[in-house]
Amino acid sequence: MSFMLWLSLLLICVLGAMSPGPSLAVVLRQTVSNSRGHGIAAGCAHALGVGLWAAMTVWGLALLVSRHELAYQLITWAGAAYLVWLGIGALRHAATPDIQAQKAGHESLLSAARSGLLISLLNPKLAVFFTALFSQFVSADQVWQDQVLMVLTATIVDGAWYSLVAVLFSQPRLLAWLRRHLKRVEQLTGVVLIGLAVRVAIP
Repeated sequence: MSFMLWLSLLLICVLGAMSPGPSLAVVLRQTVSNSRGHGIAAGCAHALGVGLWAAMTVWGLALLVSRHELAYQLITWAGAAYLVWLGIGALRHAATPDIQAQKAGHESLLSAARSGLLISLLNPKLAVFFTALFSQFVSADQVWQDQVLMVLTATIVDGAWYSLVAVLFSQPRLLAWLRRHLKRVEQLTGVVLIGLAVRVAIP
């Protein structure tokens, strides 16, 4: 793969990672409600899920999702159900009477990572995205090193972006303001996640 072709791939992966969606909401919630480390854990685990989708796409497995309507629909419903579960959890947490603005670390890093991983694994739109993206870069005579490079590029870009989000939103002044308004943040997150679930489940 030429350097210029790789730069094109890199740019598309960056723009894709920066697109607002449920993944961003999950990373922000972990950062604000817990800590910077929780946000980074969720972001890095999300990147692992993205890497898995990218690898399956390069090797042709994700074509099953994009070409078989039933498989795609089942994964879509599973993803929507998970978004609803996260949204209800956020609303329930916001409704807790004794919620403390400075409360942090009530979830484990493993729990944060699991949230990030599942939000990417249960997102069939990633399969469609990578199918459309990699179809422009994959060729019949392509060497396996180029395929590995594509998967690593998508994975590293995603992990780096969400880690940056966690770091930026954990700055003392911004984090203090967000935690003072933690109930509203939780409520907004819950509504956004449920709204995204409805949009995902209903084409």
